[in-house]
Amino acid sequence: MTTTAPSLPRRLAAEAVGTALLAAVVVGSGIRAAGLSQDGGVRFLANATASAAALGVLVAVFGPVSGGHFNPLVSAAAWWTGRRGAAGPGARATLAYAAAQSAGAVAGTGLANLMFQRPVLRVSVQGRDGAHLWLAEAVATGVLVLLVCGLVRCGRGGFVPVAVGGWIGAACWATPSGSFANPAVTLGRVFTDSGAGIAPGSVPGFVLAQLAGALAGLALLPVLFGRAAPGLPAVPDDARELAAV
Repeated sequence: MTTTAPSLPRRLAAEAVGTALLAAVVVGSGIRAAGLSQDGGVRFLANATASAAALGVLVAVFGPVSGGHFNPLVSAAAWWTGRRGAAGPGARATLAYAAAQSAGAVAGTGLANLMFQRPVLRVSVQGRDGAHLWLAEAVATGVLVLLVCGLVRCGRGGFVPVAVGGWIGAACWATPSGSFANPAVTLGRVFTDSGAGIAPGSVPGFVLAQLAGALAGLALLPVLFGRAAPGLPAVPDDARELAAV
């Protein structure tokens, strides 16, 4: 039985809503944790756990509609690995995905601020600079792209939601940057004065590091998982809906 793929407007709506909910959880759980505990470790545990759980759930829920990317670099990887076949978004759709994800992240941050009676959008002054943080972002993003692409390429796309949530949760603890690993959510976090924020001047370094990490992950893909067969979709049809990368 052949099913009709969701229209581009529906896919963009799914990416915008999903990214907004992700940003709302990341920012909101950070604010909530800060109000409940003075222990930095407890606050971070709450924030990381909520963020990882939300990401896994959102990928599973919205995957059948848009792929559940919520991340411009994951969408770009979907385009790159699927460009010779039928899988993945086209170049224009990839750009549209990035715009929808970025708008969603800003909206989700504003929503979290409102729920906690903060100014809807207030620019953060929290600097996050330094080579060690950029390296951490490169590692977190590179592994994220590699694991999603690798699972899909070897026909285990159904594991993507669990793997993505698990990796981000682990990387939050294992990296000094807190594993933003997402240019759209990085942009959204500019607009909160909470501990989850990032100053505008720190964004370029983070995004460039995330891009470098994503490129490294794509470079490792054929080394570890082999190349997609010529003329065939890089993403199997049964896995495409969960995470077409």
